[in-house]
Amino acid sequence: MHIMKNLSEYINNKFFKVITKASRELNYDSYVIGGYVRDILLNRPSNDIDVVTVGSGIELARKTASLIDTKKEVKYYGRFGTAMIRMKDKEIEFVGARRESYEPSSRKPMVEDGTLEDDQNRRDFTINALAISLNENNFGELIDPFNGVEDLKNKIIRTPLDPDITYSDDPLRMMRAIRFATQLNFTIENESFNSIKRNAERIKIISMERVSEELNKMILSPKPSIGFKLLDTSGLLKIIFPQLAALKGVDVQDGRGHKDNFYHTMEVLDNVAEAGGDLWLRWAAVLHDIAKPLTKKYDKGIGWTFHGHETKGAKMTPKIFAALKLPLNEKMKYVQKLISLHLRPIALVQEEVTDSAVRRLLFDAGDDIDDLMILCDADITSKNEEKRNKYHSNFQLVRKKLKELEEKDHLRNWQPPVNGEVIMTTFGITEGRNVGIIKTAIREAVLDGIIGNNFQEAYEFMKAEGIKLGLSVVQEVTEPVEVKSNGPVPHKIEK
Repeated sequence: MHIMKNLSEYINNKFFKVITKASRELNYDSYVIGGYVRDILLNRPSNDIDVVTVGSGIELARKTASLIDTKKEVKYYGRFGTAMIRMKDKEIEFVGARRESYEPSSRKPMVEDGTLEDDQNRRDFTINALAISLNENNFGELIDPFNGVEDLKNKIIRTPLDPDITYSDDPLRMMRAIRFATQLNFTIENESFNSIKRNAERIKIISMERVSEELNKMILSPKPSIGFKLLDTSGLLKIIFPQLAALKGVDVQDGRGHKDNFYHTMEVLDNVAEAGGDLWLRWAAVLHDIAKPLTKKYDKGIGWTFHGHETKGAKMTPKIFAALKLPLNEKMKYVQKLISLHLRPIALVQEEVTDSAVRRLLFDAGDDIDDLMILCDADITSKNEEKRNKYHSNFQLVRKKLKELEEKDHLRNWQPPVNGEVIMTTFGITEGRNVGIIKTAIREAVLDGIIGNNFQEAYEFMKAEGIKLGLSVVQEVTEPVEVKSNGPVPHKIEK
C-alpha cells in the first residue's frame, strides 16, 4: 500500500471545498475523520463521511448547507451536538471536536469541547483515528498521530491509547474490534486482544440491540467464522450467545466421538456466505444445529445421535431471537422454517430420490426451497472427499428433480385444486370433519402423484372419496370456486 502524506486528490470535489469555505467563514478548523479516511486508503467504497470541527458541528453544517443551496435540508441532533446533510448517495455528519470521560456503569460519556488531538484520542482504533485536513493552509494533509497507516499496511487492529481504558470505557468497542477484524481480515494486536479477554464481562452493560447490530455486520462479512472464533476465544461468545458456545467440544464414549458442532457450524456459515446467502439465510446456518447439545445421546449400536434436533432447534429460535433482540417477525419464521426442514434434502440424497418425496419437499418449503437447498449444500462438510463429492453430485440430482417437478406440477406455495367451497357445494354439506378428510386425501394424492395438480382430476377423486364417506353428490361443479377470505391474505416471506 503506497500512502502519500497529502490526500487532496481524494477530497478534490465541490462538497469538501464548500466545507473548507464554510470553515474559513466561521474561523473553524475542520477535518474528515474516521472510516471514510480508512476506506480511501483501503480502496473500499464508503458513503458515510464524518467531519469533525474545532467549533460547533451544528453551525458548520448550517453554514455549509446555506453555501450549497439555501433550501438544503439539514438534520439536527442537538442532544448529541451533531448535524447531517445528505448529498446524493452520501451522508455527511458534522460534529464538534470533543474529549470524553466515562462512569464505570455506563458507556455514555461526559462530553466537553476539545481539540482535534482530543478527538483522535477518543477514537476506538488507530485505523479509525486518521484525519484529512479541510483547511486552506494544509488542505488534504493526512494527520496520523498513532501510526494508523502502518497498522493498515500490516492489517492490525489496535487501540490508540491503553486498551484497558478504551474497552472498559465503551465495551461495545470489543465487538467492533472483532467485527473489523472479520470484515477486513485483519489481526487484533496481542495486547489489545488480551485486554478484550480481561474486559469481556463489561459487555453486559451494553444493550443487546447494539451487540446484535455488530453481530449482524460480522455475519454479513465474506468469512463470518473469523469473528465467531474470536468471540469464542475472547470469552465474549458465552456471555452474549451461550447457546452457540454450548455447541463447542466433543464427547467420547467407547472410543467413539462426534464432530465438534461449533466448528462444523462455522464451516456451514462460511459456505452459505460464499454462496451469497443474505443475512437471514446466514442466521439459519448459525442456528441449524443449535439444539444438538440438548438432543445428544449415545447408542452403543450406532454411536452418537441427535434425533429431533431440527424440530427442537426450530422451537428454540424465537427465544434466541428475543434474547438477541432480533426481529420476531417473518424473518424469524423464515429462519425457523429452514432449521426445521434442513435435514429433508440430505435424507433425499441418502435414499432413492422419489417424485413423491420431492413433491412433499416442494410443498413444505414453498418459495424458500432455493434457500433451503443452499443451506443443505453448505451443510455437507465431511472431511472424506469421496463422500463429499458423492453428496454434492446427488444434490444436483435432487435439484434437477425439483426443477422438473416444479415445472410439471407447480407445487411451490401450493393451493388445493379443489377447495372447501367446491366440496361443500358438491355434497350439500357444511364445514366440518368430512371436508377436512377429503381435503387431506386430495393433497396426499397430488403429492403422491396419484392424480395431477388440476381441477378435473382432483374433482373426480374428491367425488370418489366423498362416496367412501357415505356422502352423495347433490350438485355438480364444473370449475373452481373462488374462496372469499375473511382473514389476511398470506404473503411471501420477506428475507
